[in-house]
Amino acid sequence: MPADRSCHIVAFARTPFGKYQGALAAIEPRDLGTLVVDEVVRRVGRPEATVDALYAGIGMMGGAALTYTRQMLMTTVLPVTTPSLAVDRACCSGMTALGLAFKDIRLGEAELIIAGGFEGLSNTPYLMPRRAGTRPGNRQLDDPLLLRTPLLDRSISQYTSDEAIEHGVTRAAQDAWALRSHQLYFAEADRGGFDEERIAVAGLEADEAPRRDASLAALERLKTVYGTPTITAGNAPGLSDGAAFLALASGAACAALGLTPLAEIVDYVQVASGPTSGSYTPAIGLAKLLGRNALAPEDLDAIEINEAFAATPLVSLYRLTGKDRARAQALEARTNQRGGAVAIGHPLGASGGRVTMSLVQSLRRRGGGEGAAAICGGFGQGDALLLRVTG
Repeated sequence: MPADRSCHIVAFARTPFGKYQGALAAIEPRDLGTLVVDEVVRRVGRPEATVDALYAGIGMMGGAALTYTRQMLMTTVLPVTTPSLAVDRACCSGMTALGLAFKDIRLGEAELIIAGGFEGLSNTPYLMPRRAGTRPGNRQLDDPLLLRTPLLDRSISQYTSDEAIEHGVTRAAQDAWALRSHQLYFAEADRGGFDEERIAVAGLEADEAPRRDASLAALERLKTVYGTPTITAGNAPGLSDGAAFLALASGAACAALGLTPLAEIVDYVQVASGPTSGSYTPAIGLAKLLGRNALAPEDLDAIEINEAFAATPLVSLYRLTGKDRARAQALEARTNQRGGAVAIGHPLGASGGRVTMSLVQSLRRRGGGEGAAAICGGFGQGDALLLRVTG
């Protein structure tokens, strides 16, 4: 009988997500990753098990330091003989790392992999171009946190706002979704729903950005940013610091090591579209995922769509349902049931791991079922994965 090549999540952990220049700002991003990877190894609980690889998404720091994921691995409990890989697909990076691990396990190339991502946007350096023969004079520093590219004449906020308006998603709808994100987050926090996934770091035990006092009136008073008609600091996530990792194991490894699967990763896709399609690339990914598994959106018991902006899940659900507003609104109740990045924050490399473990938690709480998580990345990238939890 062939070995069981199914792929299962067997452990996960994350840091609290810290605000920009907040409680985690003094910690090196790689140290945030180290803390979480070591905790995931501890939660796997099999010292004799060989971790075949460490895959980590990192959106910003990866381009500012030499083999930053390798540097992180060397400070973890993993042996230095463990291969590592850094993934740079902007906000998709952490989910792409999970997708690569899923493929390796399904193909029989690995039995146990730790995958996820980490980010310290508070520590992202300024950049200055290197030019030979530069004469004396002032130099201009570039800030990568502006999230721009010379290939486009608009910021991500600007084209996301334009896409939202084109799809009939108003400023009021975005503010309402932002309020929902905070309210659902605290409903989950008050029942202890985040306690299992988070570890305390530097005295920070809870996510730093969510506001219990968030109100629609306060959100409505905020001015829009970057000249956009709808995007504000209240209906977009703040720049954040954090790490999130999961352990993935084959069905054969689960049986051999006595590991308890928390969820099965059934399928994974990555997609891309035009450079300004970010608000609906999650829909493209979900549609591809559902199509090849003969599922309709309504077959999903839970959905996670990373809130790169409040507009992102709203536009994506509308596109996913064939621009049927009633169907899209019906799916909202199944989407981001524990709050999302607008409340929690968005450390780019870590968000794919966070939304994945959030989907696992939502499905486990309901006693099982099937769900999908999706995330957009810079300039038209998208990832999605399908999970199954057996009650």
